[in-house]
Amino acid sequence: MTKIVNHWIGGKTVEGASGNYGPVTDPATGAVTTKVAFASVDEVDAAVAAAKDAYATWGTSSLAKRTTILFKFRALLEANRDAIAELITAEHGKVHSDALGEVARGLEIVDLACGITVQLKGELSTEVASRVDVASIRQPLGVVAGITPFNFPAMVPMWMFPIAVATGNTFVLKPSEKDPSASLKIAELLAEAGLPDGVFNVVHGDKVAVDRLLEHPDVKAVSFVGSTPIARYIHTTASANGKRVQALGGAKNHMLVLPDADLDAAADAAVSAAYGSAGERCMAISAVVAVGSIGDELVEKIRERAEKIKIGPGNDPTSEMGPLITAVHRDKVASYVTGAAAEGAEVVLDGTGYTVEGFEDGHWIGISLLDKVPTSAKAYTDEIFGPVLCVLRVDTYDEGVALINSSPFGNGTAIFTRDGGAARRFQLEIEAGMVGVNVPIPVPVGYHSFGGWKDSLFGDHHIYGNDGTHFYTRGKVVTTRWPDPADAPTGVDLGFPRNH
Repeated sequence: MTKIVNHWIGGKTVEGASGNYGPVTDPATGAVTTKVAFASVDEVDAAVAAAKDAYATWGTSSLAKRTTILFKFRALLEANRDAIAELITAEHGKVHSDALGEVARGLEIVDLACGITVQLKGELSTEVASRVDVASIRQPLGVVAGITPFNFPAMVPMWMFPIAVATGNTFVLKPSEKDPSASLKIAELLAEAGLPDGVFNVVHGDKVAVDRLLEHPDVKAVSFVGSTPIARYIHTTASANGKRVQALGGAKNHMLVLPDADLDAAADAAVSAAYGSAGERCMAISAVVAVGSIGDELVEKIRERAEKIKIGPGNDPTSEMGPLITAVHRDKVASYVTGAAAEGAEVVLDGTGYTVEGFEDGHWIGISLLDKVPTSAKAYTDEIFGPVLCVLRVDTYDEGVALINSSPFGNGTAIFTRDGGAARRFQLEIEAGMVGVNVPIPVPVGYHSFGGWKDSLFGDHHIYGNDGTHFYTRGKVVTTRWPDPADAPTGVDLGFPRNH
């Protein structure tokens, strides 16, 4: 019997009422294992109403109460990390170790939320004028929404809701319809931790659900992670409806390798950053820029390593890379490789047509490596979101920086070098929001904020860290003047002699 994933509204499972369902496949077998209910406008409204009702008390609850619940949730998340990872592998396809890593990175933000009391401390200035004090405080917004992608079905929601609820907001999550089960497991753990009904809600669906969240008058802010075209749409639409928006888009992350770099370390980094999680991550390195004469040697070292990667089902402990999320996505990724030679690239490794014995109907693709890729090739200009690595050649550091800065994306980038001066120049001159120096995937730790520049981010706030706290709260300044007790009318006064 096919499993059905329903909504989570007001602290309990709510069966889908629209009659519309989407298929969820096991990427390793290609078989449909689950149906997910798609919410109607009325069902989205019900989730927002539950969140609004809960905000009436949650928004004024004590910080101690909120953090106590989050500490309990953290313990439950830790205890259930394997179960969540198994759900991710079953619906996304990534190997179990990758799925566990995803949960661990989500836990970082839960840790941050558990200590939110420090981030919410206000400011006070006394005696700005005679007997006048000024205080700055931060307060929650109300109902906020998160719209999250398929590639990190546990981590990206946890980049949002822990800080949102810790700061006093209530939350409506619209996860990817391709791998929805992890979000329901998280909802159950939050309820078990004692989170009041309605503070966290989950509605599944497609554009109908998304558009309703973007236009609903009771939704005060929207967080999004996904592709650049959708991020732009989310930002434009939600902003037009008066909402605060952080919309993180796509990427084409470059790794600049200078002639003095440790090429073995650079090759190791390129392989892990390009092919980890099958390349389905916005911080993947998808373009290596080789400077000077090292290109041939670097490409050979990458090829040697890439050929050894074991591809197989995510629940096989020996697998290092799993399948792609859908057959349609697999075919699109393959098209960039099959068309690369005609656009002037040299195909060093061609992963198209790859299958795994016993799992022939899975969404498989092998490792692809393209060398001497021209900047006009689609394999370079588009975000492929799969295990395809492009190598570009330049003669100098300056040419490499100019090439990277000409990209419309500015999510993450990295430089590999032994030269501290070059690395310092790079981190100042490069136009990207996250920079790695001999670190291929510079995803910040939880207490720093994650976000790109240019077409990789729409909105003013990065996600989590201090930016996350500011995004989910708004400032208020209170100016106060109290009369001095010594100025009280004459009469009985036991506490303040008037002759002082």
